[in-house]
Amino acid sequence: MNSTLEIAKTTQKTWQEISISERVKCLKNLQTILLKNKETYARLITTEMHKPITQAIAEVEKCTLLCDYYLQNADSFLEPKKINTKNSESYVSYEPLGVILGVMPWNFPFWQVFRFAVPTITSGNTVVVKHASNVPKCATVIQTIFEEASFPKGCYQNLPISSTEVAKIIANPIIKAVSLTGSEQAGIAVASEAGKHLKKCVLELGGNNAFIILEDANLEKAVGIAVNARMQNAGQSCIAAKRFLVHESIHDAFVSQLKAAVEKLKSGDPLNNDTQIGSLARVDLAEELEIQVGKSIEMGAKLLLGGNRNEAFFEPTILTQVTPEMPVFKEETFGPVAAITSFKTVDEAISLSNQSDFGLGVSIFTRNIDSIKTKISAFNEGAVFINEMVKSDPRLPFGGIKKSGYGRELAEDGIKEFVNVKTVVINKL
Repeated sequence: MNSTLEIAKTTQKTWQEISISERVKCLKNLQTILLKNKETYARLITTEMHKPITQAIAEVEKCTLLCDYYLQNADSFLEPKKINTKNSESYVSYEPLGVILGVMPWNFPFWQVFRFAVPTITSGNTVVVKHASNVPKCATVIQTIFEEASFPKGCYQNLPISSTEVAKIIANPIIKAVSLTGSEQAGIAVASEAGKHLKKCVLELGGNNAFIILEDANLEKAVGIAVNARMQNAGQSCIAAKRFLVHESIHDAFVSQLKAAVEKLKSGDPLNNDTQIGSLARVDLAEELEIQVGKSIEMGAKLLLGGNRNEAFFEPTILTQVTPEMPVFKEETFGPVAAITSFKTVDEAISLSNQSDFGLGVSIFTRNIDSIKTKISAFNEGAVFINEMVKSDPRLPFGGIKKSGYGRELAEDGIKEFVNVKTVVINKL
């Protein structure tokens, strides 16, 4: 472990001296390798965490878009910024911090890692990554990919340690900052440890996103997007739509159409191309979801579809008559469960949406875009998507507020999270 950190430190000293234009050449290699071997990597993802193979391929392909984005834009993002002052010369430079620790999750075992590592390394840092314990082969192969792409040895290193050892790594003086994507509990632990040592951290934690359907929405399109927003990756996503808030005038129609669409989803072997719903990544995750659904039903929620568990497989489930005190409303449900609540007014929908400890994103469906744009500031979220599901895009900053964490990934904001924003002032004597 110490040797890994020392290698990262040594490599970083030389890596930061390489021009950005030279660094990004490695991104082109990275992109080429990912595209060439995407089926192989996707099969590995599916084998380890049960994601349907077509979704796993899409995950790898998204990593290539990320590489291309920073290949095209990193140089301009990181170039010194001139500031007009009374001084002879004033500018801001963006310089790497050093060795950055990444603590990454299993639900998107390639995408989550690449969206942290690519901008962080491109800005001149090196990274060590503690990946999730249930995707060890993905963790190993990602390091191989970076090395094959001609990044200097030590730019990216896999750190095969247990969660209990993370605190010791954060405390090591070689580590200058940490990025975590994970649970609220993990975020508290990492932020506490980073705070003890005055080290910056970026936290991308859970989400309990509302999916709001207003009275004038295009119902057919809203339903189609809703299915993907809730059921993709068997619902195992922080940005998945979890609470469906539906205007009372269209509630029954939405529920009927959603049920019909979800019933058509095909489950089965995730390695089959026609499988749309796989099992959850672990049995304990399905057991936890079962408890949340069961308690909500005891409290008055109506089970419209699904609700059954078989080992790690949890049936796509729809619950109606959900109220804010129920677990499926107030807690994050990490699985294929849609919780539906009706509302009477837009202001009530906003209130229900904000009635959450999380603040990652919200989707609103309406034909009256001008009207809902005036309400955007009322949503306590990191992102607002109108007539679209919440999703990550390399071109847009990604992150949340409240218990969804802090800091941003992706876009220009993401590549500047782990840099020293250095003010330089020069006067002629």
